[in-house]
Amino acid sequence: MKTILSLGLVIFFFGSISAQVVGKEVTTVDSNSLTITLSSKVVLELKKIPAGTFTMGSPEDEQGRIDHEVQHRVTITKAYWMGVTEVTQAQWNAVMGGNPAFFQKGDNYPVEQVSWKEARRFCEKLNNDSSIERPEGYCFDLPTEAQWEYSCRAGTTGACYGDLDEVAWYDSNSGGSTHPVAQKHPNLWGLYDMHGNVCEWCRDWWWWKTYQGNVTDPMGPTSGSNRVIRGGSWCSYTQYCRAASRIRDSPDFQYNFIGFRLALVPVP
Repeated sequence: MKTILSLGLVIFFFGSISAQVVGKEVTTVDSNSLTITLSSKVVLELKKIPAGTFTMGSPEDEQGRIDHEVQHRVTITKAYWMGVTEVTQAQWNAVMGGNPAFFQKGDNYPVEQVSWKEARRFCEKLNNDSSIERPEGYCFDLPTEAQWEYSCRAGTTGACYGDLDEVAWYDSNSGGSTHPVAQKHPNLWGLYDMHGNVCEWCRDWWWWKTYQGNVTDPMGPTSGSNRVIRGGSWCSYTQYCRAASRIRDSPDFQYNFIGFRLALVPVP
C-alpha cells in the first residue's frame, strides 16, 4: 500500500515485515511495534518506520542553518524499527551492567556518557543473544544519519516536528540536566525526545560534504575520524535541536549530553 502524507514531501511504502515470537525475549505488540524484554522489570520498545522518500537537510532560509545541511532527496527502501525513546539507564544496566551516567537520576532517565564504541557494543550484545528473535535480514545497530533524520521528521518538513518547548528538553527549559524519557510530546510516528534531552550517536562517519541529488539508503563515508551526532540535548541551544542539525565527535568521546537510540535495521 502506498500513502502520500499531506504534511510534506514524504512518500511511504508500507511493507509486510513482522517479527516471529520465539521464546520469552521478544514480543510483537502490534504490527507497528516490537518489544524486547531485557529483564523481569525492563523492556525496550521500538516502532516500525515505513520505507519512503523525504527531503534531508535544511532550506537556506532556516534559522540556525549550517552550510553542510544541503537539501537532497533520500529514499529509504526498507522499513526498519527505531527505539521509542533513547536508551535509558535501566535498559543499559540490564544489557551491559552498571550505569555510566553522570546524572544518576534513575531508571527512566537516558543513559549518557556513553561513547559511540560503547553504544555499538550494546547493539552487538543484543545481536549475539540467541534468545532474542528478530526479522530475517535485520540486526540491532545505531541508525544511519539518514534513518535518524527521516525518523525524526516523521513526515514533517520544518526545523522541528512541533513546538520545541513541547517536544524537547533543551537549554531554555531543562534546568541544566537530563529528564526522564517520554515526558514531552512524541512525533507522528510515536517517537519521543528526538529533539533534546541527550544527543544521539548515528552509525555514519562524519563528513562535511553532504549528498546532492537523489540518493538511496545512504550509509555515509567508508572511513573517517569522527562519528555523526544528532538531535541536540539538555544543554543545546535551539539551532542545535533542529531536525537537520549535525555535529560530530570521536567514537571514543564520552560526555553527559550524549546518549543513543537503538534501531533494528537491514543488515548492511
